[in-house]
Amino acid sequence: MSLFNISPLALRAIQVSFLGVLLAFLSTSPLAQNITKSHAIAMHGSPKYGPDFKRFDYTSAEAKKGGLLRLSGFGTFDSLNAYIAKGNAAERLALIYDTLTVAAADEPFTQYGLLAKSIEYPQDRSWVIFTMRPEARFHDGQAVTAADVVFTFNLLMEKGNPAYKFYYADVAKVEALDKHRVKYSFKTNTNRELLLTVGTLPVLPQHFWQDKAFDKSSLDIPLGSGPYKIGKVDPGQSLSFTRVKDYWARDLAVNQGMYNFDDIRIDYYRDENVAIEGLKAGEYDYRWENSSKFWATAYSMASVQQKRLLKKEVGHKANSGMQGFIFNLRKPVFADKKLRKAIAYAFDFEWSNQTLFYNAYTRSDSFFSNSELAATGLPEGKELELLTPYKDKLPASVFTEPFTLPVSDGSGRNRQNLRKAKQFLDDSGYKVVDGQLNNPQGQAVSFEILLASPAFERIVNPFIKNLSRLGIDASIRLVDTSQYINRRRSFDYDMIVHVFAQGESPGNEQLNFWGSEAADTEGSFNLMGLKDPVVDAMIDKVINADSRENLVYATRALDRVLLHTHSVIPQWYKASSRIVYWDKFGIPAISPAYDRYYMTAVLTWWYDEKRAAKIANNTQ
Repeated sequence: MSLFNISPLALRAIQVSFLGVLLAFLSTSPLAQNITKSHAIAMHGSPKYGPDFKRFDYTSAEAKKGGLLRLSGFGTFDSLNAYIAKGNAAERLALIYDTLTVAAADEPFTQYGLLAKSIEYPQDRSWVIFTMRPEARFHDGQAVTAADVVFTFNLLMEKGNPAYKFYYADVAKVEALDKHRVKYSFKTNTNRELLLTVGTLPVLPQHFWQDKAFDKSSLDIPLGSGPYKIGKVDPGQSLSFTRVKDYWARDLAVNQGMYNFDDIRIDYYRDENVAIEGLKAGEYDYRWENSSKFWATAYSMASVQQKRLLKKEVGHKANSGMQGFIFNLRKPVFADKKLRKAIAYAFDFEWSNQTLFYNAYTRSDSFFSNSELAATGLPEGKELELLTPYKDKLPASVFTEPFTLPVSDGSGRNRQNLRKAKQFLDDSGYKVVDGQLNNPQGQAVSFEILLASPAFERIVNPFIKNLSRLGIDASIRLVDTSQYINRRRSFDYDMIVHVFAQGESPGNEQLNFWGSEAADTEGSFNLMGLKDPVVDAMIDKVINADSRENLVYATRALDRVLLHTHSVIPQWYKASSRIVYWDKFGIPAISPAYDRYYMTAVLTWWYDEKRAAKIANNTQ
């Protein structure tokens, strides 16, 4: 029937009906959802660098390609697959892989497109579409496609490190919309960081891995798409990376001034003293120094005085997380919180810092040290609002006592703190019989501290001595790197020393650190075996925070609850990187503010032939 033959009243009804359909369509269309399509995405606020930026500020326009950077590794390696919970993977393997997006190391949490030309997402962040660059190539010349992204995600979730399952539990579906567009759909629209973190996954080549055993550690050289290829491999001893001269992304802004060395070689040392002697002998070029003793005493030589071997401290603003002695709560010996508190009072940080560390460190008193995310004082405002519904499930001290750590006079006697520890034990029914502390059931309190580095024995031995004064039988179990990794993955230890590294915007990784499910998952980083419903609830608040302000309050609440579990004895942190290197490099004027371990910064350096020639002439 022609519209010309319809009555005006009927035509009006059709118009109204059509208008309703149109409005319904518009309400679900991209336009109505207020979709953003951008070159970058920030966790909160706007990216620092606009769509036409030329380079990150911490790189230099003067950087040149060429030369060799020689680094050191500790221990050994037996795998070139860093994405599974098997084997001991070599260092710096991320150099061979590209990701959809890359972080700017001078922003708290912003991702810029690498494989992705654009990032498209709605206001509620319930999904994200990455449009990939058609020129992206693996090292064998094959295109990097959306199908490779889907393959990688499914592979890592099925056969990768268990951490991926916790981190990406809220991903509902990953689909290739066409050759160059991949869409992640999420189970929730409250997890703001999820669309940033999915972009950080390596993209693996489906055609390479589809007929190989991904979940087996191997020294077979994998295929990548990044700025470097793996070169020579000397199993367990050394590993070389060779710059890809025709790297497809060499001209992108995110790579300008980066990846300047033609070759990077990592030589492995099983002893830190030998490693330092290797640096001084010129066997490698650069060292990130994590020992205050070595920093204070190991570099007093002519090459340092002559400023050929340079020694510098570079400050950073990065969240320093938590380093500490970790109680394995899976072990019955540590079931009593009063015992754990007593053991904590036997660690004399002030004496250690003064005598062993040359007063180099600040005591960690938060799982988010050196950041605005750390809990302080008593809970108030929004943090208190988050904690109050769980008041009957939390220790009263969470609301009435600021978390504090024991402080000694630094003399080494630590009598006051040991008396306090003894009071905790007496109140809980522990008794010393013939010099041995027994629990109320008459069982001896005895445990091992698992270590991989002999250098840490000088720190642990005074702690053990203090514990013996309480009648506690503690000892060191020193193992090689491979055994240490395997025992850590299987939670086969009583106490362990670990650093929980944190980012500036905590999120799903907290599930892997202290979520109840992770406690029973081998390979997770819930090393203490913590199972606490309130911790789980606070993790949920962190993950679903809808603003930076609410993220800060939620993280402080999580931090406070974690501290009051007394599952870790906090150690120390330093808000700077200590680096030692031979003066043969050009270095940008600005250092990336959030590069805690100086991992990104050293990749902005370049080989300076004139400087290197001077070094060579002075060492002949």
